[in-house]
Amino acid sequence: MSDENDKRDEMAPDEESQGPIAGERLAEARREQQIPVIEIAKELHLDEYKVRALESNDFDVIGAPVFAKGHLRKYAQLVNVDESDVMADYYQLNRSKGAPPVFFARPKPRKFVSLGPWIAVIIVSLVVASAYWWFTVREPAPPPPVTGAIAPLPSQPEVLDEPASDSPDEAQEADVDEPIVALEPDPVVAEVVAAGSPGMRMSITYLGDCWTEITDASGRRLYFDLGEEGRTVNLSGEAPFNVLFGDAANVSLVVNDRAFDIPAADRRGRTARLTITGS
Repeated sequence: MSDENDKRDEMAPDEESQGPIAGERLAEARREQQIPVIEIAKELHLDEYKVRALESNDFDVIGAPVFAKGHLRKYAQLVNVDESDVMADYYQLNRSKGAPPVFFARPKPRKFVSLGPWIAVIIVSLVVASAYWWFTVREPAPPPPVTGAIAPLPSQPEVLDEPASDSPDEAQEADVDEPIVALEPDPVVAEVVAAGSPGMRMSITYLGDCWTEITDASGRRLYFDLGEEGRTVNLSGEAPFNVLFGDAANVSLVVNDRAFDIPAADRRGRTARLTITGS
């Protein structure tokens, strides 16, 4: 395109009097150096119509003032024009926009961390830890050692045959004068029967001392005592039986006339806690 097309057909009287300013000054320098508009557009990375708008001081086409001023400075360097003169012309044309824009940084909103999820995690952790301790770690405390004589079961007191004395006085004298001799007890068979509940039968033979607690399905306490070595206890009641043995290795079980082995899953160390259905 010819340089003649770069010249404006008409100029306002005031512009003729004061001469080219800002972009017009740059356009005049370009034409004197015979530089095509397309070359300036390549250097400024602009479309050709934007370069012509810059030369016509139509800065709104360029965009924000910061871009127009930057292109004017770059253009002035390309055509060897004093940048300060070009910028003085620009501020004269844009007095209201001459001061650089002031940007106020927006305060960053505070980030509030919700404590709800953390509290929920802590509560769940405490519940899980408590449940684990209750079902796996906690073991029933072994019963205190029993000293002295063990009272007979209230349901079936044992009756020992004794020779009848002739008179109460003779019986009293025999109790006072006759020395007490400890004898090795013979194996004792005790039988505990829940009244009106003939459902399930269980026989316990003690191979050693073992604390025992047994209740039937109705909650009736069938046996709650220290089973001594050599003793056999027969029980009957409503199935199932809830059983606790303090030393499971010291008992031998027969349920409904069949031998019964305590499952390994019901053993916790020496103790065993299980439910026997009899089926």
